[in-house]
Amino acid sequence: MQFHLNGFQPGDPEIADPAARIQASGAAGGVPEKVDVLIVGCGPAGLTLAAQLAQFPDIKTCIVEQKPGRLLVGQADGIACRTMEMFHAFGFSERVLKEACWVNETTFWKPDERMPEKIIRSGRVQDVEDGLSEFPHVILNQARIHDGFLDIMRKAPARLEPHYSRRLLDLQVDPAAGPADHAVTVRLERVDAANEGRVETIKARYVVGCDGARSTVRKSIGRELLGDSANHAWGVMDVLAVTDFPDIRFKALIQSAKDGSLLIIPREGGYMVRLYVELAKLDIGERVANRNITADDVIAKAQRILRPHTLEVKEIAWWSVYEIGQRLTDKFDDVPETEVAARLPRIFIAGDACHTHSPKAGQGMNVSMQDAFNLGWKLAAVLRKQCAPGLLHSYSAERQAVAKELIDFDREWAGILASAAKAGGADAARTQDYFVRHGRYTAGTATHYRPSVLTGATPHQHLAQGLVIGTRFHSAPVIRLADAKPVHLGHAAQADGRFRIYAFSGAEDPTAAGSAICALCDFLGETRDSPVRRHTPVGVDIDSVIDLRAVFQQDHRELAVAAMPSLLLPRKGRYGLIDYEKMFCPDLKNGHDVFAMRGIDRKAGCMVVVRPDQYVATVLPLDDFAALAAYFDAFMLQAN
Repeated sequence: MQFHLNGFQPGDPEIADPAARIQASGAAGGVPEKVDVLIVGCGPAGLTLAAQLAQFPDIKTCIVEQKPGRLLVGQADGIACRTMEMFHAFGFSERVLKEACWVNETTFWKPDERMPEKIIRSGRVQDVEDGLSEFPHVILNQARIHDGFLDIMRKAPARLEPHYSRRLLDLQVDPAAGPADHAVTVRLERVDAANEGRVETIKARYVVGCDGARSTVRKSIGRELLGDSANHAWGVMDVLAVTDFPDIRFKALIQSAKDGSLLIIPREGGYMVRLYVELAKLDIGERVANRNITADDVIAKAQRILRPHTLEVKEIAWWSVYEIGQRLTDKFDDVPETEVAARLPRIFIAGDACHTHSPKAGQGMNVSMQDAFNLGWKLAAVLRKQCAPGLLHSYSAERQAVAKELIDFDREWAGILASAAKAGGADAARTQDYFVRHGRYTAGTATHYRPSVLTGATPHQHLAQGLVIGTRFHSAPVIRLADAKPVHLGHAAQADGRFRIYAFSGAEDPTAAGSAICALCDFLGETRDSPVRRHTPVGVDIDSVIDLRAVFQQDHRELAVAAMPSLLLPRKGRYGLIDYEKMFCPDLKNGHDVFAMRGIDRKAGCMVVVRPDQYVATVLPLDDFAALAAYFDAFMLQAN
């Protein structure tokens, strides 16, 4: 998909008229007086959280933003494979795949040993290892990601729109309030011309600060970003340019002999590129603003690094200069570590409000959105009385550890990219080796949650060796039994707050009397100890809280749908229509055997429980009904 040929134009490139691409957005009128959740900030984290909560019409959510309207030109652009998996759960991955630039290979350049003032290509690698994800690493303007979430919010049951032009003044928590009370009082100042200076007050049960590195929400709860700066200034710009550099449409890491490093990121549309340019080493305590660096300075530095190749910039769509720094908050909610047993969190922070770093590993926007995906389903579960409020402690516990890993990775990676400024100059071999070895991290698939109430122990991990407890559920191709459609197993998981149980059958006939699958369905569907029965309210669909899916070893033509247990053919909705999309078989025709691909024990089979944010919660034998019930009983409330 090509666009931006005659200049950068924000908005949907499928709309021919550039003026029509800039559509009005935002809620009219004042903010509501009371809400369940108030989100401060319309960045990637805030919009991910809003899109998740908008799926539940019984949850009243409000999102506010100081800017006057939606983002048109973005800062971040890298979208990891894991994030694409999340986008599919929200329902707009296809749109991103169509519009984005796909990063297929990465090239590496170093100084020519014979003529160090010139650069030569030193290596070329596949950007993402085979089989790591069904989705690629792609590049797309952050503003278009925002547009995707805004569309999901508008179409969702809650039909949510942001309230723009609101600046957070302060917030206070009533310490005597009960769990169901609107304990947080927030004051917002209108900054739009028609209402400038007007103060609005809103009461919320929970507040989430997604308001960036200078977060007012973070400051209000006494948290601060701790860390230091690497004292390096970098420039970043999106440009339409003419060049004879041969790898301009590849992701390219370039290290020069004397002028530092340059990272080239090909952008969507086929013509635009992003340049990350190493500029200067700063003195201790010096700010980049003191250097008065101009766009021409950034271009000139890029031109020197690229020699002997030429670079003629025709248009700058966006540019900025920033300092590399890695900073992290010790906790992501308002409860001190010493009071966790006695207090419940009311205020949370996510994204740049709790971790900041350089953008060159492409992790900032991705990790911020994963913060919000982790928190969103937990807030929904508590507000909908599916889980006790104590579950909310797990957000900070899980995501702070992930952010710490990000900070450590970013510090080392930023140092490697700036190696030309160190003694001995650039080390192209080290750069390429580090990039390859840490590919799973940059793809977003290396997150591994520690054992907790949500993430079980590993005594039965051998039953599904390729679906590691605490990591994201690694999808695989399968055939849907009812209609022989090739699908991805992981795509059964939508961003709807439900847990999934994937029951992988043993080698036996699953329709035979007494089979393990039949016994599991009988337990889940009929007994009083069933977590499905215990935690699903009366009068709603049987799969509305815990969704059972079955995967068989036989070819799809060998099994009869009608012979399957009734729980795998549930009757749903006002008419009691049958859901035929619960059962899958290996894609043997195309050589994709999910049992072999994910190391499933063929003789015994197993259950794989997956959290609403697509992470593996536990692996259990098919007949360990007690352990399955105990897992859910540990944090879910009994509905009936």
